[in-house]
Amino acid sequence: MISTSDFKNGISIISDGNLYTIMEFQHVKPGKGSAFVRSKLRNLRTGSVIEKTWRAGEKMEPAHIDKNKMSYLYSTGTHYVFMNSETYEQIEIATSQIEYQMNFLVENMEVNVISYQGEILGVDLPEKVTLEVTVADPAVKGNTSTGATKDAEVETGYTLQVPLFINPGDKIVINTNTGKYDTRA
Repeated sequence: MISTSDFKNGISIISDGNLYTIMEFQHVKPGKGSAFVRSKLRNLRTGSVIEKTWRAGEKMEPAHIDKNKMSYLYSTGTHYVFMNSETYEQIEIATSQIEYQMNFLVENMEVNVISYQGEILGVDLPEKVTLEVTVADPAVKGNTSTGATKDAEVETGYTLQVPLFINPGDKIVINTNTGKYDTRA
């Protein structure tokens, strides 16, 4: 069992029969009443984020999540195929399970496939990925007051805001947690 005093970001727990990863937490000691822990949890099956409050010292069951390093091979349209580079074992993950992550997947990219007791939950991307810009709107003259941006599309079809100096063919670094432009590669 794991106590609320042992909470750390990234720990996986089982609560009400669901698998959650702790995104953030805060110990609160009000002037009156007992202490509690306010937390933000991501459901590993659905991807939804909830906020939950626990009594201080409350215990819950830890979830032992397996992460296997695999390479993304290709998409069949309804599934994405990944291969373990050591055993050459291939697995398919339904497109609906990794809708957000699809925006950043390119062939041969190394990712961690997350599973719990044999059930595949999804894909854990690197924090930052480098992708090539395929389409970028031309910069509009006079639109440069402060931190001007424009729309750009990368090789996966994902559209985001980038600075005006980015052109088609440029490689850019994108933060996969926020989906935003980070730097030019």
